[in-house]
Amino acid sequence: MTGRHEGAGQRLKYLAWLLIFTAALTRIINALGYRTGLGFDSVENVQYIDMLIHSWALPAPDAAWATSHPPLFYYLFAALGRGLYALGEPESLLAAIPLVGGLAGLVIAGLAASMVRRFHPDDDVRAFIALFLVLFLPVQIYLSAMVNEEVLAALLTSLALWVAVVPMAHENGQAISLRRVSAIGVLAGLAILTKLSGILVLAAIASAWMISGWRARRMGAALRQTFLMCLIAMLIGGWFYIRNYFLYGYFYPQDLELHAIMFDMPPGSRGLLDYFFIPLATWTDPQLLNPDLLGSVWGSTYATLYFDGHRHFLPHSAAIGTMGSFLLVLGILPLWAFVAGFLEDLRRAIRGDFSPALPLILLTVFSLGGYVFFTFSNPWFATLKAGYLLGLSIPFAWYASQKLALWASRAEPLRFAITVWLATLGIAVTLTFTTGLIFEKIDGPGLPWQATLETP
Repeated sequence: MTGRHEGAGQRLKYLAWLLIFTAALTRIINALGYRTGLGFDSVENVQYIDMLIHSWALPAPDAAWATSHPPLFYYLFAALGRGLYALGEPESLLAAIPLVGGLAGLVIAGLAASMVRRFHPDDDVRAFIALFLVLFLPVQIYLSAMVNEEVLAALLTSLALWVAVVPMAHENGQAISLRRVSAIGVLAGLAILTKLSGILVLAAIASAWMISGWRARRMGAALRQTFLMCLIAMLIGGWFYIRNYFLYGYFYPQDLELHAIMFDMPPGSRGLLDYFFIPLATWTDPQLLNPDLLGSVWGSTYATLYFDGHRHFLPHSAAIGTMGSFLLVLGILPLWAFVAGFLEDLRRAIRGDFSPALPLILLTVFSLGGYVFFTFSNPWFATLKAGYLLGLSIPFAWYASQKLALWASRAEPLRFAITVWLATLGIAVTLTFTTGLIFEKIDGPGLPWQATLETP
């Protein structure tokens, strides 16, 4: 029996390396073959990077479309761009950025799998599923090919979460070291300097420490480590927002005149029902200008999680719509598993049974709450993007793999069905989101939303 188990574990490792190779190849092909100008705000983001290549000075928020964003992503690739200019290869930057994004996605998948391994070293199947779920998550694949900060922000958030949670598997209630507190502060600060949503991982970890300190009657220690972590994070990431406040009168720009074109986008308003209505069009017509999807926040978001509902990576055609319907049906299983696993852990936490993964629960709650607030305040179809929730990559893999592995262990027929389902999902995602394999984006970027404004 032991030999059979070891043999199965070895086969699973070989299969895991095959998944990594396939996922890496997809990202490399996309980095070299996808046209930069088609991505979400990619032209504007390249413009910002080009500004920094020619001058290190931090521009005003309204100097260009993207200059209101936190600057870490742009400075990093401006530095890379300067190096490539010096080598006489400036055009290589447009391939280097998505290559780095693809690598970041692979690292996030590795972090998700290693977290499962640290807490459940004998559960190879669950670790394998966690790896698979992130490697073949469509939103991560297509965003990796674009010039944007989402994947970098997700990587830094995931690293901070990993450093905060994983060592707890072997600490047995020991105090968190000063070195680890500082490392978490640095990573969270870099996440904040990449994207404002990075503050959510800081809030989640700080809240988890305070709750655990209160429960263990060690509030003094909890306060000290939380204060140090937040101080370091704010010194590294908070200065940009404080600078904005003193120079321009706001911490983060909202509704700049430069972005006025967005104010004409549909639907233009959102109500409470938009957060509880998921139409059939989510599966039958997965493109965000569908009238029913315009009135559904979660339906639209799901259409961008397991498909490209905005059509910035995939063409706008009947054939791709059919494939989208197929992918969105297949995506129900991992999403259902995530929701079931999360709600189970949340119920335990509410009863007072806190697990070392409490920061994952809190990050999920804070991220979903922040997304609701953001989409309500910015009621346009373009703001409904699963990419804004990429910081939940590790919680998604953690909870979904927990339930999928459990269900697969209950009976051989169920294990077979889940295996076939996930294998089909992986193949369909690879075929769809490897540019040029069976689909290639040759039309313009995004959906023609201006046509919705035309009157007869």
